[in-house]
Amino acid sequence: MSGPLAHLRVLDLSRILAGPWATQLLADMGAEVLKIERPGSGDDTRGWGPPFVVDPDPASDDPGMAAYFSCTNRGKQSLAIDFTRPEGAERVRKLAADADVVVENFKVGGLAKYGLDYASLRAVKPDLVYCSITGFGQSGPYAARSGYDFLIQGMGGLMSVTGQPDGTTGGEPMKVGVAVTDLFTGMYAAVAILAALAHRDRSGEGQHIDLALLDVQVATLANQAANFLASGRAPGRLGNAHPNICPYQAFRAADDYLILAVGNDGQFRRFCEVAGQPQLADEPRFRTNKARVENRNQLIPQLQKRFREQPRDWWLRNLEQVGVPCGPINTIDQVFADPQVIARSMRVETRLADGTPLAMVGNPIRFSATPLRTHAPPPLLNQHEESD
Repeated sequence: MSGPLAHLRVLDLSRILAGPWATQLLADMGAEVLKIERPGSGDDTRGWGPPFVVDPDPASDDPGMAAYFSCTNRGKQSLAIDFTRPEGAERVRKLAADADVVVENFKVGGLAKYGLDYASLRAVKPDLVYCSITGFGQSGPYAARSGYDFLIQGMGGLMSVTGQPDGTTGGEPMKVGVAVTDLFTGMYAAVAILAALAHRDRSGEGQHIDLALLDVQVATLANQAANFLASGRAPGRLGNAHPNICPYQAFRAADDYLILAVGNDGQFRRFCEVAGQPQLADEPRFRTNKARVENRNQLIPQLQKRFREQPRDWWLRNLEQVGVPCGPINTIDQVFADPQVIARSMRVETRLADGTPLAMVGNPIRFSATPLRTHAPPPLLNQHEESD
């Protein structure tokens, strides 16, 4: 084992995405992560395909391994344990006694009947860091409800600011293309776990972490929430435009779309020079970002007309030369063919225990002294039973 967390053992009772995303991050940083799965079927996401890395075997009820499972479970060990049975629960308690961290995402109180809740495991290991991830938290009127990313994107306000404005083509609330609430929750969980471990190392005291998807979604509304709290006005959907910066959106060139991301007045002036309209930078309506935001409905149609006069690559080449932030809108195959993505090793190659080749996304963290373990493959179901 290597990495900055190679001294830690994590017992992972979570499944689907938010919890496994947190424990995968810990595994990347070197922690030993024991993933407890249902015998026979394993984590639900093993069957969330096609596509499959390992095809299911109907003859043996082997769930195989969907690509979805591989994206969030690399570097872990798999043990199939039925903890609804007394002997299984006892085995998990013994594993918890040797662990630094437990992560679970069952319904509130759902593990208490098996003696696997925080109170029960704290009696076994007083300095245990125990992280519970739920849709709505351990308290409040919604605590007993199940929570899924799509629901939370809607309930937490994200879909109200995502998508085209009302009255335009496709103008309806829209979810983000990946499960960002789950992913953010996993990242918050990893940060909270590391903070609790730092506290434990100073005090010898463990603790319970209560993390809710809805809380995370509200927190990550970021500037949109701040805009509402400052003004009292709920922001709406702006498509690809930015509520606080202008011009900062996608434009259609003669042949394709590109993104223009003007972040200050100097960049806007240089953009106007490239666009052959230097006078726009001196107009009172557009001279400052504040004025451009207030008058975006007058500015954007002028810019869109100009963008149509040249192909995308002409704009990208000339804007990059003068330091105006811009870029293409890549498809995912284009992302992995991008020379910068290749140079940063964001695609990694590995093999499963049975020899099946597997391409995975790399971890974006770069440590100078403690490299990550991003080439460690996801486990086959119950792969590590013999080595437990």
